[in-house]
Amino acid sequence: MRMIGRVAASVLRFVLAASVDDVLANVEAFPVKPIRLIIASAPQGGTDTTGRIIATALTESLGQQVIPENRAGAGGQIATGFVAKAPPDGYTLLISAGQSLVVHPHTYLKLPYDVARDFAPISLAGASDYACAVHPSLPVRTVKDLVALARAKPGQILFSSSGNSSIPHLGGELFKLIAKVDMLHVPYKGGGPAAIAILSGEVSLMLGSLPTVIPHANTGKLRLIATASEKRSKALPDLPTVNETLPGIVVTAWYAMLAPAGTTKEIVGKLNAEIVKAVRSPKVSQILVNSGSEPVTTTPEELRAFLTAETAKWGQVVKAAGLKRE
Repeated sequence: MRMIGRVAASVLRFVLAASVDDVLANVEAFPVKPIRLIIASAPQGGTDTTGRIIATALTESLGQQVIPENRAGAGGQIATGFVAKAPPDGYTLLISAGQSLVVHPHTYLKLPYDVARDFAPISLAGASDYACAVHPSLPVRTVKDLVALARAKPGQILFSSSGNSSIPHLGGELFKLIAKVDMLHVPYKGGGPAAIAILSGEVSLMLGSLPTVIPHANTGKLRLIATASEKRSKALPDLPTVNETLPGIVVTAWYAMLAPAGTTKEIVGKLNAEIVKAVRSPKVSQILVNSGSEPVTTTPEELRAFLTAETAKWGQVVKAAGLKRE
């Protein structure tokens, strides 16, 4: 019996050693084929811009093509649900802003995914301030002007967002609550379409991420009156914050990268290391800054804690705004 026990123990040690070697070899070789980066937005918005910058950087560093793929719709639910059900092998990743991850749990009775259960957080890939942008025809140049006009014309100023219960939508609702004004929300399928709506004059106002609105502001097609950050933006230091006129309004865009739950810690760790290296490189950092984003990264554990905190924060806003679950 002792002999059998010794043989069994030796076999077990061999199997475990082989398993560890296989895992290390697989991680070392990863990736051996292209990676799909599912972007939870339509083209041209902040999530799309940041996702494509990261995809290009990872393609160079990993030696395999990282293919960005937009899957817009349902405020990011389509993309998020798709990745939640993808094989947990590291070859299908998600980049998403807050809407589908931390807001929809409060605004939908049923979702095709559970963020805490169905995803392995990898890292933040960037963050950007939101700016209050108006069509040049709207006679306002400051937040004070906007409040005065909205009070004079209740329900007549239309503002666009990247979708119902998106962070820009909730930012607008927060503005309405604190400024005590009535404006009409018009949802679109992503930040890009929301920007097109204001450019065409369908709406007069939007809270857009800097990567979305800066290019149009530079050509004079939009007028930026304030950022929604806590402090003035490094990209636009001369532009005041909404918070300076209406304390309590702070809204920030961020872009999180996640893999399906079950993806090994080793692969998540390698992806995290590559994202951190890319985002912190001078080349990619400058590209992100030029687009209106800040280079921001986290560990997987920090991202999980961040998502938990953001979920609680926006739940309070949803409740205060009286938004009903769909």
